[in-house]
Formats: sequence, C-alpha cells, structure tokens
Amino acid sequence: MLPAIYKELLGGVAIALTFIAFLPYIRSIRQGKTRPHVFSWVIWGATTFVVFLAQLADKGGAGAWPIGVSGIITIYVAYLAYMKKSDSTITRTDWIFFTAAMMSLLLWYLTSDPLWAVVILTMVDLVGFGPTFRKAYVRPFEEQLTFFVIMATRNLISIMALEYYSLITVLFPAVTGIACLKFILMVVYRRRMLAG
Repeated sequence: MLPAIYKELLGGVAIALTFIAFLPYIRSIRQGKTRPHVFSWVIWGATTFVVFLAQLADKGGAGAWPIGVSGIITIYVAYLAYMKKSDSTITRTDWIFFTAAMMSLLLWYLTSDPLWAVVILTMVDLVGFGPTFRKAYVRPFEEQLTFFVIMATRNLISIMALEYYSLITVLFPAVTGIACLKFILMVVYRRRMLAG
C-alpha cells in the first residue's frame, strides 16, 4: 500500500488528466467539431457525481477527488450539448436508454445503500454509453478519441490513488475505464470500415 502522500499525488495527477481531457473536448464542442449526445452526458454527470459521494462515504479519499471533479465537468458538458443542440437525432432507442437510466437512479434512491448505489449507478453509466455508442457507430468521425484515452488512463490512476479499496470505491472507475477502451476500439474499427 502506498503512503498517503503518494495517494494524494496520484489523485492530483488524475484531476490534472481530467482537465487535460475535458478542456480540448469542451473547446471542440464550442467550435462545433465534436457533437456529444446530450442524453449520455446527462446520465454520466448525474451518476458520476453520486458515485463520488458514495466513494467519499466509503473513505475513498484522494482517489475519489477526480471522480467528483469529473462529475461537475460532465454536467457542464451536458449543458453545452443541450445548448449547442449537438445531436438532434434522438431516437426511440435513446429514449429507452435514458428512461432506464433515470429509473435506475430512482431504484438507487430507494435502496439507500452505498454498495447498491455504486452497482446501480455503474450500470446506469454503462446504459448512458448506449446513445453515444449508437451515434459514434453511425458517425465515428464526430468523436475525439483522445478524450476517451485520457479518461481510461485517469480512471486507472484514480484507482491507484484510492485510500481504501472496496467494491464501492473500485467498481465505477474500473468499469467505466473498460467502457472507454471498448468505445475507442469500436470507433477506430468504424473509421477504418468507412474510410476503406
């Protein structure tokens, strides 16, 4: 186990990576180059921030900080996506993903248990990837892969920075990091298919 000072340093590095990932992504949204799906970002903002609170309650310490910062910035990205009308092609499937995510948040509220909160919110976060996966499959050139690479790396560092390891503190950053990697692979594959 790393000393507390190293955990705090890793937490700081993970927060820096969060800003490094989001600043160009936000700039690209403002310029109209990146068009995120608003439903995904609303879901991710809500789930990420609530998971941060659960991690704090389970003594996640410095490893939880980047998740909290990410939750706040993610809510801002959702706001930008809405204001810029980034993806106006909201399908019936998107509504199903969004409704499932919101119902899961209600289910979490009814359980009031930190472990169930993280399990349910991690599943909700994965459901939140649904509209983005669908959109990126059809229009793979509208996403910045660098963002997802940095976020996967950030999640690994966040896990290393945790002051207490449990399913509550590790599950969310591990699963969402893996989801980022799968998203990257799918987009690279689709870009090659469409270019070739």
